[in-house]
Amino acid sequence: MSDLFHTHGFGAVAMPSVAERNRVLRNTYWLLALSMIPTVLGAWIGVSTGLTRLMSPMVGLVVFMAGAFGFMFAIEKTKNSAAGVPVLLAFTFFMGLMLSRLVGSVLGLANGASLIMMAFAGTGTIFLGMATLSSVIKRDLGSMGKFLFIGMIMLLVAGIANVFLQSSALMITLSVLAIGIFSAFILYDLKRVQDGEETNYITATLSVYLSIYNVFQSLLSLLGIFGGRDD
Repeated sequence: MSDLFHTHGFGAVAMPSVAERNRVLRNTYWLLALSMIPTVLGAWIGVSTGLTRLMSPMVGLVVFMAGAFGFMFAIEKTKNSAAGVPVLLAFTFFMGLMLSRLVGSVLGLANGASLIMMAFAGTGTIFLGMATLSSVIKRDLGSMGKFLFIGMIMLLVAGIANVFLQSSALMITLSVLAIGIFSAFILYDLKRVQDGEETNYITATLSVYLSIYNVFQSLLSLLGIFGGRDD
């Protein structure tokens, strides 16, 4: 009986059954896989049209922040309705579009396509590693959340500052830190689903998708800087 209840304040709250937790986890994985299609489509359209290259870094930042937070607000509002999945997929298309500036610049390198495949493979390996780890770790990872959130906020602030500073050294540092922080977030968020702490698969998918997106973006940035060839 003890695994069915978590105590909050003065009362006990019923925890989802193992079957229910597995269903949420399965739906999260399916929706994650599905979300990659609009992401790739958005990136392809962005590269083909050169839409994001027309924006200055400052305009790009404003569009990205407004769009991302607007979509996340909409996803939160629709997560329990039939509109939840289409809104999430529209968000992933937007995120793919925003990724197209980086993808386009890497594709401009002689070995750009292979760098993108390496970043994709690296991200997939990290995700599989964290997903496997989340299923074998027995201890509660709840205390990780606060530290990861602080780390994410610091990354966000430093990343915004670097739009103005344009420091390559800071960008490399932030990319390395982002890979570490968001890899840990994948583990943390998947463990929350398996422990029954997150019961909405749309919310779970959004959290894990954002971590995967940031890991891929950071890996691609590093590969472009250190592995790119111009000829």
